[in-house]
Amino acid sequence: MSDDASCPDPLSSPVLNVRQSASGRRWVWRAASLADLELRQGLAIAQRAGVPELLGRILVSRDVSSEKALAFLDPRLRDWMPDPACLRDMDRAAARLAQAIREQACVGLFGDYDVDGACGTALVASVLKELGCTVEIHIPDRQKEGYGPNAAALDAMLDKGSTLLVCIDCGTAAVDVLNPFATRTDLIVLDHHKPDGGILPDAIVVNPNRVDCTSQLGTLCATGVAFLTLVAVLRELRLSGWFNDRPAPDLMRHLDLVALATICDVMPLQGLNRALVAQGLRVLGRGERLGLATLASVAMVRDTASPTACGFAFGPRINAGGRIAQSGLGLRLLLAEDAFEARQLSEKLDEVNRQRQTVEADILSAAMAEAEIQADAGHAVLFLHGEAWHPGVVGIVAGRIRERFNRPTLVGAEADGIIKGSARSVPGIDLGAAIIAARQAGLLQTGGGHAMAAGFSLPVEAAQSFHIFLDERLDAARALPKHEDLLLDGVLTIRGANHDVVEQIARLAPFGAGNPEPVLVVTRVRCVKSERIGRDGNTLRVILQGEDGGRLKGLVFRADDKAFTPVLEDLDAPLLHVAGNLRSETWQDRHSLTLFVCDIATL
Repeated sequence: MSDDASCPDPLSSPVLNVRQSASGRRWVWRAASLADLELRQGLAIAQRAGVPELLGRILVSRDVSSEKALAFLDPRLRDWMPDPACLRDMDRAAARLAQAIREQACVGLFGDYDVDGACGTALVASVLKELGCTVEIHIPDRQKEGYGPNAAALDAMLDKGSTLLVCIDCGTAAVDVLNPFATRTDLIVLDHHKPDGGILPDAIVVNPNRVDCTSQLGTLCATGVAFLTLVAVLRELRLSGWFNDRPAPDLMRHLDLVALATICDVMPLQGLNRALVAQGLRVLGRGERLGLATLASVAMVRDTASPTACGFAFGPRINAGGRIAQSGLGLRLLLAEDAFEARQLSEKLDEVNRQRQTVEADILSAAMAEAEIQADAGHAVLFLHGEAWHPGVVGIVAGRIRERFNRPTLVGAEADGIIKGSARSVPGIDLGAAIIAARQAGLLQTGGGHAMAAGFSLPVEAAQSFHIFLDERLDAARALPKHEDLLLDGVLTIRGANHDVVEQIARLAPFGAGNPEPVLVVTRVRCVKSERIGRDGNTLRVILQGEDGGRLKGLVFRADDKAFTPVLEDLDAPLLHVAGNLRSETWQDRHSLTLFVCDIATL
């Protein structure tokens, strides 16, 4: 690590005296709350793990202890894998699924229409079929059936011979739907959403977020829960001698699905999740899953084994089918075994994703304008809805507005007097609990989710009362700044932005929620070249030059949305501090450094 990379005393702020950047943000150290003792722990980690001090301090800012540092830097599944039996009802679920396998039964799988639901359903379906079961699958139509299991679909799977029904990434809150089926068949729920008031359906419910589960695995996505369930099932079968004369499935080759779902469901990449994703990305990089390999080709993804590929290429396309087209397209792609079918599905999902982007853009401009009015009026929560808005993209719009205003945001589509929508929150504000409370108070027809994301529906005439309820319940959000602080991990010069720094930081990967990619500031530079690139011209490529003459390439994605873009395009602008993620890129066997810019400040 170069001596030009530094992480000054995190107790002083703002960083580089930036109280308001070009995008209105204050720059502070990510480790701003660390005490002197913990800072010394960062140095101890650096010495013990043989890494630069900057890396040690970054580890401390991520609550990594000295004892866990090496396991964090080299995440191996065996170091983090729990006994699946620590999850409530896991032994019952494993025993019932093992029974179905021994009987070579038909199992009905009801999965959610998002990436987590598709991946979890693909995982369970693949393993059950490999073990000899017949599988009936249903993914609901978002527009016609809505979220969660419905009686018609469950009846259809029973009519086709299913003797066991399994809900994946849904079902915890479906008490009214599932309970009538409990007398007709066995039910298993593999989920991670919070239960409504702690009430569970009459089923075997494996959910780390049920109130009586002490597993401390509440950050698992549903696909992660399904993976642990299958581990328990194979153990049950192995102990009974089932594999004495037949091979056991290799669950590790399905970890690409777990990684994809964990990243796209924005689960924190810490502990077990970090190990699952690290191993899963290696599996993904081998290109063995035909559907994802084909989708990578269609989407022109070079580095498939990365969270970026999952979050910005695979995830949006798999989700697109459930948002504005056929909900089962993504699952079919994940299960595809024929190259021609995989190509057709990939091209269809790519096309649908472009349609989704157009629909999203049309809604976003109107929603942004209304959000500005509500933010100026001092609302703790932004609640936006419109008649012409497509229900399949409201969650994405909510996320974009949440980023812009740093407020919990709900966006809904009106139809037939009902508002159906999605909500996105900010760290520290449990929006899922507030949604559930509103449902219990009689303000919602349906509602549920987790701290950072939720879904809801309500009559149009109840919208104002619902908004008032949320404003009062989440009043703490009023104290949030209009633009969230930019959390920084280090400062360096152009000369210090070198491959050694990048290689050391790469040891912290995979990056995502709970383990953000370090944000570094390159100080005192000028933008000497600026050009628009890409199919839509919405990517800005710049050349930054330091006072010592050194140069560094920078990229700005979604440049039109960034308040600082005009400053970078003004080559007569004064000296700048530029913040972003420093990465190494390879093109035609040539390695280069690029700063992916997230903010700038003028001197």
